[in-house]
Amino acid sequence: MLTHFIGGGPVAAGLGFPVHDPVTGTVVRHVHEADPEVVDRAVRAAREASRDWAAMPVGERAGWMRRLAEGIEERFDDLVAAEVADTGNPLDQTRTLDVPRGIANFRAFAEMAAQRPEDAFHLSGTFSYTVRRPLGVVAAIIPWNLPFLLMTWKLAPALVSGNTVVVKPSEHTPGSAAIFAEICAAAGLPPGVVNIIFGHGPAGQLLVEHPDVNAVTFTGSTRTGSAIMRTAAQRVKPISFELGGKNAGLVFEDCDLDRAVEGTVRSVFTNGGQVCLCTERVYVQRSIFEEFCARLAARAQEVEPQPMISAAHRDKVLSYYALARSEGAKVLTGGGVPVFGDHRDGGYFVEPTVVAGLSEWSRFNREEIFGPVCHVAPFDSEAEAIDLANSSEYGLAATVWTDGLDRAHRVAQRLEAGLVWINTWYVRDLRTPFGGAKLSGIGREGGTRSLDFYSEPTTITIKLEQPDA
Repeated sequence: MLTHFIGGGPVAAGLGFPVHDPVTGTVVRHVHEADPEVVDRAVRAAREASRDWAAMPVGERAGWMRRLAEGIEERFDDLVAAEVADTGNPLDQTRTLDVPRGIANFRAFAEMAAQRPEDAFHLSGTFSYTVRRPLGVVAAIIPWNLPFLLMTWKLAPALVSGNTVVVKPSEHTPGSAAIFAEICAAAGLPPGVVNIIFGHGPAGQLLVEHPDVNAVTFTGSTRTGSAIMRTAAQRVKPISFELGGKNAGLVFEDCDLDRAVEGTVRSVFTNGGQVCLCTERVYVQRSIFEEFCARLAARAQEVEPQPMISAAHRDKVLSYYALARSEGAKVLTGGGVPVFGDHRDGGYFVEPTVVAGLSEWSRFNREEIFGPVCHVAPFDSEAEAIDLANSSEYGLAATVWTDGLDRAHRVAQRLEAGLVWINTWYVRDLRTPFGGAKLSGIGREGGTRSLDFYSEPTTITIKLEQPDA
């Protein structure tokens, strides 16, 4: 049974709960559930470690980040196996994206923090400069879709900025976090700097409301983010939220159609659509609409189905397939459950699905589904395409497919989204800001924006006395 990691060592406390393999539906591990005593113990351990860790020079903390990156490399295969078992994600994706990004996160933020200059300002008779102080104890609540990647994305900048952390992974995906705890212990990271507790939503709620937690970073659903925000507001805790999306893809008639079809297949169906950045609304210029739909549906039929994270999430996605039909959609492909004739029939699979014909104001087109599905609709003008893309309450990401340089810049700057890709999707530079608008989140992380969130500036001003003549 997986145990919590508190104060540098394992803590076996709390009732156990099972974790299922999404591919087969079978139990792969049991995990201790954090109760109030466990949460308090983890926060106290982080608080006790906070002073010494914050006082450590940033160069030394950056050195610890590099050691953790080396530890991840040493446990690479174990982390891959844990991610695949918990998420059902493809092996190739996990080996080439999920775990390597964890390594890159620690190394990139180590370099950015160690080399970052501070501000200094001179005025007549005064000299002002700024220093940055860590927030203290940071609660990091991690989702289940890309658990290791997103955990390290939060931990690396929080730690190198001088904070200590308490991590709560999703109850569905605890495996890689447990291995990371072992990496921290093997590296000799000071006890209490990283603490990891396991459990369901109530454990996260206890963590967020704990009076000794100074800030909260969360990636997940807008509904959960709203609940965390209400709790954090009682003590005015800083929050960084990357929440849901109902992302739009705009396909113009001057695009490279082959490239647009393949890019849309990737942006809709990657990870079974279980990526916050995936496209769920596709708008296609009318002159190429029929051809694009036919080609997208044909390619969707070739996509290997990927399991949803749980039986409950599979049922949620299937309920939206049924909703689309009830609202009058035309199902171009998919819309059901695949039959494999092997062990996968016990898993949580749904078919990659493309639908059309619904109103822009249908529930199917307004609510985040988080599955391998998109709705395709035509547009006639550039202005209409922009209005359609911006009609959502969400504003996380968008894609634009066009070979027109002027149009690419014009459209991208008018889209209400935190990230816009032109003729590509899911290309990330760790130095750039990441986050969403509207219901898709608050704040930005990435590069110096992460370092800014996980620390607070203090301005120090000195009066310079003039020498006697």
